[in-house]
Amino acid sequence: MPSAPSRRWSRLPWLCAVAFSLPAALGCGTSDLAADAATGHASLGGQNAPAGKGQHDLPNLGALASVRQDGKGAKKDEKKEPAPELDGGVAWLNSAGPLTLKKDLKGKIVILDFWTLCCINCIHIMPDLAKLEKKYPNELVVIGVHSPKFENEKDTASIRKAILRYQIEHPVVNDADHKLWNKFQVDAWPTFVVIDPEGNLVGYTSGEGNYELLDVVVGKLVDEHKKKKTLDEKPIRFDLAKFRETGDTPLFFPGKVVADEPGRRLFIADSTHHRVVVTDLAGNKLHVIGTGAPGKTDGPFDKAQFDDPQGMAVRGDTLFVADRKNHLVREIDLKAKTVATIAGNGTQDHEAESRRLTQPVPAKEIGLNSPWDLWLGGDKLYIAMAGHHQIWALDLKEKNLIPYAGNGRETIGDGPLRRAMFAQPSGLTSDGKFLYVADSEISAIRKVPLDPEGKVETLVGRGLFVFGDVDGAGQAADGPLAAKTEARLQHALGVAHADGKLFIADTYNSKIKTYDLKSGEVKTFLGGRPLGWFGPDLFNEPAGISYAGGKLYVADTNAHRIRVVDVATKTVTTLHLKGVEPPAAPKK
Repeated sequence: MPSAPSRRWSRLPWLCAVAFSLPAALGCGTSDLAADAATGHASLGGQNAPAGKGQHDLPNLGALASVRQDGKGAKKDEKKEPAPELDGGVAWLNSAGPLTLKKDLKGKIVILDFWTLCCINCIHIMPDLAKLEKKYPNELVVIGVHSPKFENEKDTASIRKAILRYQIEHPVVNDADHKLWNKFQVDAWPTFVVIDPEGNLVGYTSGEGNYELLDVVVGKLVDEHKKKKTLDEKPIRFDLAKFRETGDTPLFFPGKVVADEPGRRLFIADSTHHRVVVTDLAGNKLHVIGTGAPGKTDGPFDKAQFDDPQGMAVRGDTLFVADRKNHLVREIDLKAKTVATIAGNGTQDHEAESRRLTQPVPAKEIGLNSPWDLWLGGDKLYIAMAGHHQIWALDLKEKNLIPYAGNGRETIGDGPLRRAMFAQPSGLTSDGKFLYVADSEISAIRKVPLDPEGKVETLVGRGLFVFGDVDGAGQAADGPLAAKTEARLQHALGVAHADGKLFIADTYNSKIKTYDLKSGEVKTFLGGRPLGWFGPDLFNEPAGISYAGGKLYVADTNAHRIRVVDVATKTVTTLHLKGVEPPAAPKK
């Protein structure tokens, strides 16, 4: 990706070097990551900012810290660098007000997590941060610094929804103008900056897989500052958003929806309730699958557990579910009312070797990486593997898995299936000849042949940092390559095929757009604020879309509802769910 990758990657080992003589096994990157960096990609470590961001006249933070070579603590003459203050954000969330290092956080170890809500790597590290917060509840404070990539991510309301959706329980500052990003010289998402109880910089690192490193560093700081009597172990209670919006609604951030016209059923991934809801097309409850508590338990509907379920595919009385946070694919028998795991070993896979597999492997013996959507063709279940930036194929008869399209590099690139490049594919549909992919991080629609000899093509989209809300010419699906495409999307997460068109959930534009497969033209179908700025929003970051019987069913994610659109008349209604209640509160 753009923007001085060599500078970023050369910094990665610095937190290791800072002071504690950490063992090499903890690592701060891998040879594969370094190789990716040489070409400007950060497929496992995170995402670089575009050229022009993260490039400052300030000296590199690594040059401001001294290295403790003996692992026994700071030398007497060691120079410490005070961390910049946390001012410059436009709003604070999960907090009653702005926090300062000198006053509010004095005596606490602080980890600043520079993130943005679209970033898959940022989502992946959230459980690690929660684990650290649980281990050091009175010594450590994590501050999320939300430095946006997309325009929509500058909106405090969008960040608040992301906090609720991903169940973040630490303060977050909206760094909409990148003032904190610039102060701390950050140039990649996610980046972690560690600050000691006296307000001094300790070090930083970037990317996924840094839990062990951060754990060791925090543990050493706890020991050191207990001895110095500079550690404040009084608990802090923050004003969390969840105290005011609890998810006491029938749906809570529904991610995907599948309309089954032959069976007259609707399948809803009730993602942040960690369950699957099945209704008829009128909204009458048929099944609620899962306890509502996050977990990965197989078994009967009332005992089974999911963790952030997303995309689904149905065939008869069998439903397949991309269990995103569990990194699994689950199979639901709607007659027997049971849930079983059919792919994934329950761990997130980071290995480059997995992305490069050329032979199928047993489906339950390999880790997956954020499966986000599914499409079923015959006995092949295609998986949008968002975390690996690839499309994978699960052979349901042979029960094996293999990468189908993409080489795992997070960027845009057309060509033969295994040489093409994707960036967080999150939505799938098909016309029977091609898969059409909502490739979210590049705000693109991609065309993937079901014929393994074909080539991947880009229909809409120009790259990681080219996005917007523009109708106009895309690339005609069956025409010559266009020199320039005018159309722009903004982090589109869903796509559905019907009547020679693709209906696109243009998520960050809060619109439904159409793409004409013959002409290549992109048009706004519905959304935005048709009644003006003070009018109601038709949609609020829709992430899933499905078509059946002349109607679109839209998972209107941030509004916690399913919207039904009559395609002929463009009439929009909200599906009234009958018999669907929020999950029962967990017993204490």
